[in-house]
Amino acid sequence: MPAFAARNLAPTLTALIAAGLLCFSPALAADDPEPPAKGAAVTVLKAQKSCFANIVEVSGTIIAREENQVRPERIGLKVAEVMVDAGDSVTAGQVMAKLTLPEGGQITVQAPVGGVISASTASVGAMASAKGEALFSIIARGEFDLVGMVPTRDIQKLQVNQTARIKVIGAGEVDGKVRRLSTTVEPNSQLAQVFLGVTTNRRLLVNSSGRAQIKTGQSCGVSVPLTAILYGSAGTVVQVVRRARVETRRVETGLMSAGQVEITSGVAEGDIVVARAGALLREGDPVRAVTASAEPK
Repeated sequence: MPAFAARNLAPTLTALIAAGLLCFSPALAADDPEPPAKGAAVTVLKAQKSCFANIVEVSGTIIAREENQVRPERIGLKVAEVMVDAGDSVTAGQVMAKLTLPEGGQITVQAPVGGVISASTASVGAMASAKGEALFSIIARGEFDLVGMVPTRDIQKLQVNQTARIKVIGAGEVDGKVRRLSTTVEPNSQLAQVFLGVTTNRRLLVNSSGRAQIKTGQSCGVSVPLTAILYGSAGTVVQVVRRARVETRRVETGLMSAGQVEITSGVAEGDIVVARAGALLREGDPVRAVTASAEPK
């Protein structure tokens, strides 16, 4: 080939080679995704919306709502016969005992109200008097209250007739309802008293301990597992994975329920959250996200 022709062809070949490199170089393709980051594998999940019940808890003691003391109206009587004992249920007007008069003859002691006999001192041959110890104590209508104390901030959330679930030691879980609220607080503890009426056919023991949960409303918002929360000197934070790197978000938390925490600010629905946050992960660390559902069981 003549020298002048080779000189004229050189620029053309150079342009063609450069164009070919642009076509076949994947690193320069505009549509290619970023190469995956390398780093520790972390389990992640999406922040989702959930509703949380606003619960006020009350711990307290089971008491009789109304207790009647039964005595004879006269003095100098002797117990001749006892028909009932502590723990028995009675109806209004039911004969509970017979007493012998000093001058002879007998009178009966009747239940003034239906209910459950909580205590009895009546025994055959014992003396009975209008001013002496009560022969019987009756829990009127078998009605009980759980009386407990709650912080001042919680007493404002409670209203009469709100329903409650009450766990009573020895009796299991029973229904209840807010019956009465204190209008004052104990000055030293800043606790207020609340009375919850207990609804059950089960036999309850006076002075048993109980714990009530009263639902006062609910709040719906973004939630994450409790394990995703980190508490430290920087405040409350959640670790989020974005572009295969760790971002630390400061958050505000709300209600908690069943291992989930309400996030009122700092994380949005759909954000990819590290399921088990850890101090070993730092801001900007590259990670490989593994969704919780993909974890081997």
